[in-house]
Amino acid sequence: MENFDVVVVGGGMIGAASAQGFAQQGLSVLMLESYQPKAFETSQAIDLRVSAISQASVNLLKQLDAWSAISAMRLCPYQQLQVWEDPQDKLIFDCAQLDLPELGFMVENRIIQLGLWQANEQAGVTRRIVQNTQLQTNTAEGVSLKIDETEVFAKLMVVADGANSNMRQQLGLGISAWDYRHDCFAINIKLDAPQQTATWQQFYPSGPRALLPLAEQHAALIWYDSKDTIRGLKQLSNAQLKHRIEAEFPALPGDFDILDSASFPLTRRHISQYVKHRAVVIGDAAHTINPLAGQGVNLGYRDVKCLLEQVEHGGLEELDKALRRFEVRRKPDNLSMQTSMDVFYLMFSNSLSPLQQLRKLAIKGMQHSGPIKNWTLKYALGDIG
Repeated sequence: MENFDVVVVGGGMIGAASAQGFAQQGLSVLMLESYQPKAFETSQAIDLRVSAISQASVNLLKQLDAWSAISAMRLCPYQQLQVWEDPQDKLIFDCAQLDLPELGFMVENRIIQLGLWQANEQAGVTRRIVQNTQLQTNTAEGVSLKIDETEVFAKLMVVADGANSNMRQQLGLGISAWDYRHDCFAINIKLDAPQQTATWQQFYPSGPRALLPLAEQHAALIWYDSKDTIRGLKQLSNAQLKHRIEAEFPALPGDFDILDSASFPLTRRHISQYVKHRAVVIGDAAHTINPLAGQGVNLGYRDVKCLLEQVEHGGLEELDKALRRFEVRRKPDNLSMQTSMDVFYLMFSNSLSPLQQLRKLAIKGMQHSGPIKNWTLKYALGDIG
């Protein structure tokens, strides 16, 4: 049997970050992943899976020695976030509010993973591509796994294998979950316009429509709508889809070509408990959120940061206390952000006249709220809470 201090199940953006942090603490770490990500080449098309990385997440990735590798590949800084229903009344968050060079970065998920994997290699993380991971025991002493044909024991198991986590199911941890009535349609385009530096979102009764600026004058259009509407959009040719975008989307800053598209279901999940004996569940395996504000991966990085801090504080000798402190700190914050996004989603995804007036007043009031507006921006960037 092989022995490690920590085994991380899942080598994506969250799992690889936690593995890196524990390796930096001098612990022996085994990271398990089911597939090898495709290496980066500048000629590759921009992926459809993109995340808005906040300043707090950037700071964490810098601490993990991964940001230099990520930034050497491909990313897009953004300086402004605009939200509106009526174009005459926009809520605008600007990096100048907090004297920052940018609010964050739009980065392809795969590039974040690749940057972390480079850092993992330098930090001595043992990485394995595996097909079958079976939980054998999970006790107060540690976790034993059968990984393909190998048996492994670890003092701590970090579960970060995504929203449809198989290990979460093996642990017998329940979740509360429901599907939103909308699906998300992501459309990658190449703009015939200067590089965009603002991400924006306009609300419609049928669902929001947004633009995410990407590198090299690219952008991602995000179209939330009923499942039937999204299903219909997926059947269109690029020429037909372009016509629908021009007719039904907020005005774009120039002409554009459609490069790729795909749809994603929207599901809210939250795990019943984050910790079971020596297993701790983080990131999308523990919670998924409405992507309206781009907070999903940033909540995952808040999990990582908190978990690393709690374990480092007491060491493996006080692991039980560290895991309890982690759950006490992270569960309320994740629930609060989920609830806030749900209220936001429900408030704006309808055409009721009283709510329309309330929304207009809320946007106008927030735009001129001064300290409240700054606090809201700081919280979204991860600087508070």
